[in-house]
Amino acid sequence: MSETLQLAILPFQLPFMQYAFLVTMMIAVPMAMLSCFLVLKGWSLMGDAVSHAILPGVVLAYMVSLPLSLGAFAAGLTCSLAAGYLKENSRIKEDTVLGIVFSGMFGLGLVMFVAVQSDVHLDHILFGDMLGIAPSDILETGLIALASVLFLGILRKDLLVHAFDAQHARAIGLPVRLLHYGLLAVLSLTVVGALTAVGIILSVAILVAPGAIAFLLTRRFHTMLLTAIGVALGCSFLGIYLSFFIDSAPAPTIVLLMTGVFIVAFMQTVIVARHKHTTSIA
Repeated sequence: MSETLQLAILPFQLPFMQYAFLVTMMIAVPMAMLSCFLVLKGWSLMGDAVSHAILPGVVLAYMVSLPLSLGAFAAGLTCSLAAGYLKENSRIKEDTVLGIVFSGMFGLGLVMFVAVQSDVHLDHILFGDMLGIAPSDILETGLIALASVLFLGILRKDLLVHAFDAQHARAIGLPVRLLHYGLLAVLSLTVVGALTAVGIILSVAILVAPGAIAFLLTRRFHTMLLTAIGVALGCSFLGIYLSFFIDSAPAPTIVLLMTGVFIVAFMQTVIVARHKHTTSIA
């Protein structure tokens, strides 16, 4: 076997890289599916809010010796419910409510983290620790990914109707409140699953980019879902692989690749639109 080939397959032979590939690919699927609904509903900022809001839950769970994922899920769900309640019971617009709630909870988390003597490095919470994943993290992420995919897959048609027109969904008898808060719960759960892999800060990119890219490239929701999953899996795999050779952090590399794909998709749509306009004039 040549030295070039040995070097090319080296990342797949190292246990910590194998764990990184596995956990990231698992969580990429539900995050890609969820991103499609977030983009269609205009909830992109909600993903940002939940990802930031879980920090106080993580710190509180550490203080009382509970699993960090449990605290993160509770905090994310609290943020989602609080934002929904404030929106329904005030004249403040949703984006303003989200900005207040997630920035307040993120600030609270930072204050709590500084006040508590912790052996958990803040960078690992904010940006993930993909190369330090343990087998228990893989099991937890796998269960979260499975639950999220089942919910989104089984209820995808109802969620699609709710995303486009909640009033119509209510008129035809769909459980609108269950769909609304169920989607928020799955969003919180998925962010918790991504905590170990990509952290708080970068999870929002993977919650938005695949759906935005697929929205630009497709016209049918089923195709949009498949495209988003393909983009998320492809960028995750390639990002981790490239980070090994360029000596960069895997999560930011994944985000940069998704950003690059989005730019290419956007340029393609612009070129196609201009070509159609030119053809119609001619």
